[in-house]
Amino acid sequence: MLTEQEFADILADTSKRIEGDIVWTADGAHIGAVEFRASVLSDTGYSLFVAGWYRPQTASLTYTLVHGGAERIYAINFGHPHTNPSSGERVGTKHKHYWTDTFQDRMAYNPQDITEPWYRPVAVWRQFCAEAGIDHRGIMQAPE
Repeated sequence: MLTEQEFADILADTSKRIEGDIVWTADGAHIGAVEFRASVLSDTGYSLFVAGWYRPQTASLTYTLVHGGAERIYAINFGHPHTNPSSGERVGTKHKHYWTDTFQDRMAYNPQDITEPWYRPVAVWRQFCAEAGIDHRGIMQAPE
């Protein structure tokens, strides 16, 4: 299982990159929703990918960094509130998940670094990549 130190090392790794354009496709399980998935490369060889999900009807947007093909280690979510398991604190409908040894991906906070609203998914993407240290070498198509 991933440790907090390994998570910190992954976020600090400046070689993380996505090579190529990102195109949203229809999510067959949710009417009106679109999604994407893209591999994240790094010189250190971490097994990472990023996924996105957008559904304007519910004011929902999510970008998720996944490690090892199974564990969400970092994410920005818009559209539903979150309650932290450690304290019961509610952090609002915009929140960012991060990895901890005790609670894995279940801790979140209200991020001040994401200033764009949910309905500007390309702008939020740029802010998410900048904060997560991901160099996207391509363009993100706006979802339709």
